[in-house]
Amino acid sequence: MDSITINIQETNNETIIKFVSSTILINGGSYEYNNIDEAKNSPLAQQLFYLPFVKKVFVTANFIAIQRYDIVEWDDVADGVKEQIETYLQKGESVVTENTVKKDPIEVYAEVTPNPSVMKFGTNKALTQTDVELKNIDDASKSSPLAQELFSFPFVKEIFISENYISIMKYDMVEWNEVYHDVRAFIRNYLLEGKTIISKLPETQEDAKVQIEEKVNLSETEAKIVDILNEYIKPAVASDGGNIAFKSYDTSTKQVNVILQGACSGCPSSTITLKNGIETMLKEMLPNQVNEVVAING
Repeated sequence: MDSITINIQETNNETIIKFVSSTILINGGSYEYNNIDEAKNSPLAQQLFYLPFVKKVFVTANFIAIQRYDIVEWDDVADGVKEQIETYLQKGESVVTENTVKKDPIEVYAEVTPNPSVMKFGTNKALTQTDVELKNIDDASKSSPLAQELFSFPFVKEIFISENYISIMKYDMVEWNEVYHDVRAFIRNYLLEGKTIISKLPETQEDAKVQIEEKVNLSETEAKIVDILNEYIKPAVASDGGNIAFKSYDTSTKQVNVILQGACSGCPSSTITLKNGIETMLKEMLPNQVNEVVAING
């Protein structure tokens, strides 16, 4: 069994920090516990509530967020909590007994996107807390059983899984109106059966995740760029089945490099959106700090 590691990550709320796991904790969805009684289906959360400073516990696919009472500072206790979580996970015990939770009806709907090759399949079930992009079945076999089965459809070219939707890029051998019914039904049945969605985060994306989310390693300008992307641009892009992620910022040329994923990758209109929308907004909100925005994969 590979060693499980936990990384501490600060949030915008000084009373809450995230303990990010190197392995998947639960199969989709998220759970919030306000006290030990609510945490009956989570042995780990119950254990954490025995710590007198723990106010709330939030469990997701790849991290545990904890809110503290004001009786302590995180600087004094975070390392101890990290070790406790790592020790628990290393024993191989379940984080949440998910089959004891009442299951909500699963809905899956299909939406067209600006990219004619990509269809967005939205759902009312949380799928992942970390975006996952899979270019082929070999990538999927290492990370996502759901994506691996979707690649069995011969027209599936690439798959992007986000919080509550899956964007699928097809080859030109078929039209979406001929096949989207079958794909939608397959995804819904898969989710209804409670099968594993993501088993392991791709290693290449774990590196990107650190760059995107851990502001402690970013300069002031880079942190502002990430904030603008997250608050103003990502929601609009996600509604079209895509994603944009910060990659790097060159202080000498003032060039911002971003990664386009999902429906945005290879979309005919993405260049226009990048220049007329994203670049213009960053220039206006960060005057004299941004000259150009470049998509390194689009």
